[in-house]
Amino acid sequence: MNNPLIKTLFTLKGNPKACVLTEPVFGIPYNLFVPYASVYMLALGVNDQQIGLIASLSLVLQIFTALLGGAITDKYGRRLTLLLTDFLSWSVPCLIWAIAQDFRYFLLAGLFNSLWRISHTAWSCLLVEDADQSQMVHIWTWIYIFAYGSAFVAPLAGVLVDKLELIPAMRIVYAAAFILLTLKLSLTYFFTHETGRGVERMTETKHQSLFSQLLEYRGVFGQLLRSRGTLVSMALLLMMSIFQTVNSAFWAVLVTAKMHIPSEDISIFPFVRSLVLLACLFWLTPRLNTLRFRRPLALGFAGYLASQVLLVIMPEKSYLLLGISVILEAFSAAMVSPLLDSLLAVTMNAAERARLISIVYVAIILFTSPFGWIAGQLSAMDRTFPFILNIALFVIAGGLVVASKWLENRPAPEPAV
Repeated sequence: MNNPLIKTLFTLKGNPKACVLTEPVFGIPYNLFVPYASVYMLALGVNDQQIGLIASLSLVLQIFTALLGGAITDKYGRRLTLLLTDFLSWSVPCLIWAIAQDFRYFLLAGLFNSLWRISHTAWSCLLVEDADQSQMVHIWTWIYIFAYGSAFVAPLAGVLVDKLELIPAMRIVYAAAFILLTLKLSLTYFFTHETGRGVERMTETKHQSLFSQLLEYRGVFGQLLRSRGTLVSMALLLMMSIFQTVNSAFWAVLVTAKMHIPSEDISIFPFVRSLVLLACLFWLTPRLNTLRFRRPLALGFAGYLASQVLLVIMPEKSYLLLGISVILEAFSAAMVSPLLDSLLAVTMNAAERARLISIVYVAIILFTSPFGWIAGQLSAMDRTFPFILNIALFVIAGGLVVASKWLENRPAPEPAV
């Protein structure tokens, strides 16, 4: 009980409590299918270039869904927007993935899944707008604890793959994911209420069309350009977005096709990653401060860099080195992820949070979108090339953190509306 994270969990109320406590219901199915997603695609005849193409096309569509996300969230409210778009972006794709036969199915599911940018905007507003800003790092830490802690179920997918073979096992996993994700979005809707700022924005935009709301983005964009803290946060989030795009699509491909580790063993590594990540989140993250971010962020990006170097240089079937790489990545995620999310939240103008979130993620998606295709081309040449790209990203991110000394000791953030 002396741990500040535990104290935060027991004092959470309202929307933050509902958003945090329902997170495992999302994390469990997600961590069951993600380690095998690209391998499942390969087994159904989708090649490396097509995997990269799906990732890039999905990101291109996310540019438009993220741009609309702020306007839709303001006009129809955080709760209703989240309910509908969560169903379309997660429940529907899981059904398509469960019955997939070839590239066309995965492309269609990827297009539906791109709508998650709208739900993410609504969920972010629902999570933070009525929250105590002094608890922000801890709130985000609990989100990551529940999300990554859910990966402890990942070995169950490995057991299914071993018993049933890859394709039938994954069809069962995706069908179960449909049920759990639909349950999650229902629980979130019934145990939350519209935020104070959400009610105000619904009233203000009641007689506005979505098009007229989009025309107002020019003024909001000007606010973004004047906020150096938000710009730095956005740049670092961009580096992480590219890394996650590359890693989610090609990590399993590298491990199975180049390192020749059997498919049924893949789930061991997300389990180890989650174990280390949870330990770091409980004992390391509570000591982090959004206003003193440079040293932990620099250390985190250095850990990411080392993890990617190991992936590039390790020999075949090197379970030990792959385990070390996963542990370094977990340590780095515990340092970087809660700090970046919190840094973005506290540097952002609370009155325009929904539209600012939309603009930030439009920019991130716009610059990330080519990298799925680029990584696919790189992987077709050599399986390690996408991870050399990650190495370059973390060098740049680390340099940006070191150069951002001026951001520390800034004035206290504006309170949430």
